[in-house]
Amino acid sequence: MHFVNVKGILSAGNGMNLYRGCTHGCIYCDSRSRCYHMEHSFEDIEVKANAIGLLEEALRRKRKKCMLATGSMTDPYLPAESEIGIVRNALELALQYGFGFTLQTKSDRVLRDLGLLKAIHEKTKCVVQMTLTTYDENLCRKLEPNVCTTKRRFEVLKQFQKEGIPTVVWLSPILPFINDTEENIRGILNYCKEAGVYGIICFGMGMTLREGSREYFYAQLDRLFPGMKERYQKAYGMQYVLSSPKNSRLMRLFEEFCEQSGIIHQQEQIFTYLQTFEKKCEYEQLCLFPLRDALD
Repeated sequence: MHFVNVKGILSAGNGMNLYRGCTHGCIYCDSRSRCYHMEHSFEDIEVKANAIGLLEEALRRKRKKCMLATGSMTDPYLPAESEIGIVRNALELALQYGFGFTLQTKSDRVLRDLGLLKAIHEKTKCVVQMTLTTYDENLCRKLEPNVCTTKRRFEVLKQFQKEGIPTVVWLSPILPFINDTEENIRGILNYCKEAGVYGIICFGMGMTLREGSREYFYAQLDRLFPGMKERYQKAYGMQYVLSSPKNSRLMRLFEEFCEQSGIIHQQEQIFTYLQTFEKKCEYEQLCLFPLRDALD
């Protein structure tokens, strides 16, 4: 772990990454790609030491409230977060200044901040996004070795459902020849239905590989699934998008299940929901007065 000072923290779309690098060890991680110009070991977590000061300054200057977001590149709930608490500090600022918040994670450490997330949602809007890829627990431990398994993440989703905080699931990536099975997809979808998720984001049954992530992925295939790397190379060569041979059938299963279960699965609709700030009344009676006046 090392600390750096950065020039800014919020992107043009109000997203932020408070850490760089990850220790979850997911074998398919796109964030390892060289195009992101990470100049240190991926497991050597970079902490943006001045991020909270920059964030508070940015929130003070903003004329309009909006949804803040984190987790697109690095999971915010790394083991390091338990010690450093920079994500918790960001949530506290969002609550203090009245901003909404959405985060994406694979970790049950998010439950540490349940109270803060609930407070934000009571005031504005908070959405927790959880990545689910692998229903089989043993396989999950191979693909995502240093983070809680899918079953535990499902329990986390149910906890947020109980607390009234909306959730979105990322069904991605689905690795060809490994977890691209009907049993896997149906298992995850049943979890989503039982947990009452608002929506599921799926870009198709497959994955992406590029320089940096490809080398790491293939090394892990050699270690975990002997002979699988050669199967990938024969099927896909140096392609960026690796679509499962079962994509059409599995996508049909996905879409039909979501439609029958009332789960939103149109990407544009979900992303619009995640980006839309909602202001709630500070006191319930203040909301009721205009309605009562209109009825009189």
